[in-house]
Amino acid sequence: MENITQDYFIVNKETGKLELHFDKATYQALDDDAKAEIKSNFLWGRRSGCWISRCKEPNLYHAKRVAQKHGLIDAGKTGERLSFAEQMERKAERAERRAERYDARSEAAEKRGEALQKPINDMHGDIAFFTQPNINASAGRAFTRRREKMFAAFDRGFEEFRKSAYWQGRAKTARATASQKELQNRGFVQRRIAERESSIRKVKKGIEEYEGFLNALDKGETPRDHHGWEVKLTPEQVQEQIEAWLDRLEALLDELGFYQGCMESLGGVKFNRDNIKVGYHVRYRGKSIGEVISRGPKNCTLRDIDSRFNYTPVVSYAEIDEIVRTGEAVEDAHPFRVGEEFTCSRWIPSQGRSVDCVYRIVKVTDKTVTLQTGDEKPFIRKPTKAPRDGGWEWWMRINDGYRGTITRKVGCNTK
Repeated sequence: MENITQDYFIVNKETGKLELHFDKATYQALDDDAKAEIKSNFLWGRRSGCWISRCKEPNLYHAKRVAQKHGLIDAGKTGERLSFAEQMERKAERAERRAERYDARSEAAEKRGEALQKPINDMHGDIAFFTQPNINASAGRAFTRRREKMFAAFDRGFEEFRKSAYWQGRAKTARATASQKELQNRGFVQRRIAERESSIRKVKKGIEEYEGFLNALDKGETPRDHHGWEVKLTPEQVQEQIEAWLDRLEALLDELGFYQGCMESLGGVKFNRDNIKVGYHVRYRGKSIGEVISRGPKNCTLRDIDSRFNYTPVVSYAEIDEIVRTGEAVEDAHPFRVGEEFTCSRWIPSQGRSVDCVYRIVKVTDKTVTLQTGDEKPFIRKPTKAPRDGGWEWWMRINDGYRGTITRKVGCNTK
């Protein structure tokens, strides 16, 4: 770093941001469009004396392109990456400091408002002051001007009170960030864990693919990606991307460990598909109670018992706090029977138009319906039960044409 005398850009690993280091004369020589582009992607850091990117790793691609476009040298990286726990701690500390500054601004604005409105407030009770007509004389005009200035100051006081309320709102938001209350929410933490796990899988897949590119290049072959397209990259470019992904993988594993630690401190995920059954009543998200109407590998669908609008939220098992009532629901059989016929529109490519076709049910089971039209091969559909208008409705999609979905209401839910 000490030997770099030209204009350069560098990635600060401690902040995860890209910094532009311009000589003052070089920056002043840039045209207005170039300066506008830099200002739209970077912020001036008064303490650091450089331009700091608005985005941070791993989203620095465009910021680097802007730096390279204006002739800056890539000086690599500097500093040491903070652990994710340290980053979160710094984020909370900065938010707390912002809240203190906003409180000070709010208090100052409130005091200015009180000072501006004090002259009028002191005149309360003096009816003559407010009802005195304008007298076209020297003393009368002077009194009128003084009173108008006092009213104008009173109006400016309201603006200061509005500013005070604004800064109070900003302080409240900053303190909410500093408190990190979301880390006490199992649903939030579980979603962050799932996001990191998904990102880790994608990064590992990318590393494996690029390692395959390196092997192909070492053998003198032309590598191809998973789509079958030829990859026109040099070994150096491939290795550079692998190293970038390895850095990203290290950061993701650190973040995953942090959120897993948060989940352990909350007691972990108590429920899953094995111990939550359809028909159970559960308390979720702290206060609401819902009936389980369907389950998936990671989420379940509930019918909110307290809602008058048949609210059916989809929640993760981590958001379930406790089981209020057990007792599995008896799944109803669908109402579709052998011999029923339905007329649906179907697109016929050879004719270039839609025609009505009659579909006949030829077989049913507890879960499925087999349909056939004419002498064509039978096909299977699975009816689905869903809440609607305080009751339940079965629907079955035959095709994507007009009247292609058949529905049947089965009355009110009494479970």
